[in-house]
Amino acid sequence: MLLVLGIFAENQLKLIAMSKKRFAVLLSGCGQADGSEIQEAVLLLLAIAEAGGEYHCFAPDAEQHEVINHRIGQPMPDRRNIIVEAARISRGVIAPLEEYKASDYDALVLPGGLGAVKNLCTYAMAGANATIRPEVKKAICDTHALHKPIGAVCIAPMVVALALRQGTITFGDDNCEAATTAKSIGMIHAPAEEREVVLDEKNLIFTTPCNMRKADIVDIAESSRNLIARMMEHMQ
Repeated sequence: MLLVLGIFAENQLKLIAMSKKRFAVLLSGCGQADGSEIQEAVLLLLAIAEAGGEYHCFAPDAEQHEVINHRIGQPMPDRRNIIVEAARISRGVIAPLEEYKASDYDALVLPGGLGAVKNLCTYAMAGANATIRPEVKKAICDTHALHKPIGAVCIAPMVVALALRQGTITFGDDNCEAATTAKSIGMIHAPAEEREVVLDEKNLIFTTPCNMRKADIVDIAESSRNLIARMMEHMQ
């Protein structure tokens, strides 16, 4: 009898593990001025875990665009690697983005931070003429092709816009420079408040303004929970 109960319990645990939704989280370094915004990244990971999902972090294995002294807001002469810096957020558990397979995950999420538009693409330097890293574009396009949810926070919807050039996103203020640029490359922009989530149901794009609306840490936590909850509602 005890053996049978043990086997039953083990099987139940396997079923629970199999039923967990798997989120790939694309990081762009560590720090809001030159990498992933740390509060957004960590609170997204927490929101995924709180919702009963699991997350796996990825980042490009490449040199980041620049290094910023976050205390004074000025560039430093240092050279740093995107995935090495991003590993600070994920406690060392992270894989090169080239290893990402959309078929292995239920969703892809991008936190904000200027690394998204400096390291994943060149929007911060080139505006509407920006290019996007090939491995970043592939990750987003492969996820989109499988009709799986893509979430992006703060400025990160610009990366999604540059990859797909179709769909609806938000940066919060409809008149901000990012919104104007997104519209110029084929996107629809929807205004939203810091905690709101804009859903493009056709393309399964989920975006929230967060720090584009000068959010505080409570707003970031709530918008992260809202984003992950909405994404999970639309997972197969």
